[in-house]
Amino acid sequence: MENQIAENIQQILNRIAIACRKVDRSPEEVKLLLATKTVSAERIKIALESGQTLIAENKVQELKEKYEDLKYTPHTNHFIGHLQTNKIKDILKYDVSCLQSVDRLDLAQKLHQRLLADNRTMDILIQVNTSKEESKFGASPDTVIELVEQVARFETLRVKGLMTIGILSAEPEKVRKCFQLLRGIQQQIISLAIPNVEMLELSMGMSGDMEIAIEEGATIIRVGTAIFGQRPTPDSFYWNETMDVN
Repeated sequence: MENQIAENIQQILNRIAIACRKVDRSPEEVKLLLATKTVSAERIKIALESGQTLIAENKVQELKEKYEDLKYTPHTNHFIGHLQTNKIKDILKYDVSCLQSVDRLDLAQKLHQRLLADNRTMDILIQVNTSKEESKFGASPDTVIELVEQVARFETLRVKGLMTIGILSAEPEKVRKCFQLLRGIQQQIISLAIPNVEMLELSMGMSGDMEIAIEEGATIIRVGTAIFGQRPTPDSFYWNETMDVN
């Protein structure tokens, strides 16, 4: 198992390098985030000991369950799942350094209030529903700029970029349009020079579409199954995006 995970990571790094070379980018511009939903702490440790440092959970419960086992292995935690406001205290307690799924003002407000009370700040990404599917979380592309302007007023929140989940399609150009849309919104926001906003990160692309995402400017790719193997049940069993399941 240890060798397989390490080999899979190397294959992903090779894929990143090839995709970057195709569009004249440096592989150093792309961070590999390990999407660890349903993956045991033991297997995550193997990946971390193979040289990776960035992991992310989708569910607060899994974050809690793995925290003790992982806290002495150096790594950085992001959170990439839909977040209920009543779980904010948990992601702060369990050392999440970046919340990638801020998609509404009330979540940002309550996160800000909690961070103020704790005298802390946090990096965030704004999640955008670029596929415009009702089943997907994320702010509507038409409302993202307004949301960024509102969230930027909260001094505890450092807006670092945008995140999206591309449409699940066998047609690469449909997927590409999602990533191009996110990149376009990023460029619009950069042109506005909004105080307290740095559009440094585009978190987009997963195991099946990472090359397209890199070609369109991704700086963070979220990879799970290509490293840890297929999950025992479909993602929808654990995370039905039409339900608030955190």
